[in-house]
This record gives sequence, structure tokens and C-alpha cells, in this order.
Amino acid sequence: MAKRATDVSGEFVRTNIAEDQEGVPLWLDIQIINANTCEPEPDVFMDIWYCNATGVYSGVSASGNDNGDDDSSLDETFLRGIQKSDENGAVRFQSIFPGHYTGRATHIHVLTHNASETTELANGTISGLLSTHSSHIGQLFFDQDLISQVESLSPYTTNTQKLTTNANDDILEGETADIDPFMEYVLLGEDVSDGIFAWISVAIDPTADRELSPAAYYTSDGGFENENSAMGGGPGGSAPGGAAPSGGAAPSGTGAPMRV
Repeated sequence: MAKRATDVSGEFVRTNIAEDQEGVPLWLDIQIINANTCEPEPDVFMDIWYCNATGVYSGVSASGNDNGDDDSSLDETFLRGIQKSDENGAVRFQSIFPGHYTGRATHIHVLTHNASETTELANGTISGLLSTHSSHIGQLFFDQDLISQVESLSPYTTNTQKLTTNANDDILEGETADIDPFMEYVLLGEDVSDGIFAWISVAIDPTADRELSPAAYYTSDGGFENENSAMGGGPGGSAPGGAAPSGGAAPSGTGAPMRV
């Protein structure tokens, strides 16, 4: 199965990323740790994103993402956001528990932006729309028992895509070879439907600098596909074309940009 490229450049700096999406309430607390010093890393912008209860990503249009021929999802921004780490290296988000899509276990994407090159802009986004760089890219996962509890509830039960368990996810297998990518959690009531508080520490090398090739860009005029980023949505998925937004310079770098 081809991996989806689902990162969008131009997301909003905000705590609540749920928008109008229905699902089990989820509060996230992620502490960013400097892998070189083992100390909390403040003033780092962390970008998170994931699919909704029925397995659809906002901001991208790809085969297998609801309807690959419907570009309206490019203008959506749900379940995407950025926060700047505080003095304890922590970022916090309020949202809903992620859904799943064919071929992947339930997961959350995380990406940290280079602190020395990133500033918050007046429009509520961060700098570097067309020249995105990152110091860390990863994915976070949940215990299978918790996923099963959530998947038994509406609207997750309306998801018609096949559920892939943690045990059958190749990317998760690769992650666990070096780190523990599973979030700790507690239920906020007697039942999972009352909400979940989840937390984890993520180690990064803040001196690392990777050039990225996002799937799309979000601007004041809406979303635009990145014609240089292939997006495979599933078996047989093709790389749709599209025009990048006008204005700004194209990403530069000595190596091939990473697709995320």
C-alpha cells in the first residue's frame, strides 16, 4: 500500500482543532524533549494532524480519502493545528479521538518546526509556507484496547474502511524498534465516551533540519495541492496533479524534500 502524503503547510496556531467533527473528546499533552540534553525544549512549534472518525483527512485530496475527485476537502482544516511549547516543553490540544483508514492503525502525525527559523504570523499561522523545514517527524499511537472501545461508538461505527490493528501496521512496527510511540491515557469518566486525556514525551534533535514537501498548502484563498508531492491513498492510488499557490519562492535544498 502506498503511503498517503497528508501534511498541509499553512495550518493555524490553535489549541482546539476539533471544529465541527464529532467523536470521543480527546485532550492531548505532548512534552517535547531535547534528545541531546534530555531537557524540556521550549519555544518549538509542533504541528499535529490526523483523520476524522470516518477516516477522512482535511486539507488534502487523495484517492481513498473519502472522494479523491472532490477537491472541496482542500479547503477544510479540521483536526489540524500548531502549538508552541511552553517553558516545560509542553504543547496541548483539545480535539476528538482519531478514526482509521484502510491499511493503517489509528495514529496521530506530529512534526516539529525549526525554532530558529519559525515565527508566528499575524494571520494565526507560522512562517515558511512554501519552504517548510522540520526538526522531527513522527507518529503517535494508542493501545488497541482503547481503540476498540472508541470504535464501538458512533460515529466511528459508520466508518466503512477496514480497521488495521496495531499488530498489523508496518509503520508502527518500525517506530517501536527504537522508541515507545504509545500514548499514556486516562478516561475522564466512567465510560470512554466521557472523554480521554492522553500524554506522551517526544524526543527531538532541535538542530536537525529536514526539507519537507507537503501534500498541500492552505492560504487565505483556500487550499491548493502541491504538484511536487505524490499522494498515494491506497492500493492502485495515483498521484493527482494540481497547481501550487502563487507567490513566494519554491522550496530550496540540496536533497530531495521529504514527503509527509
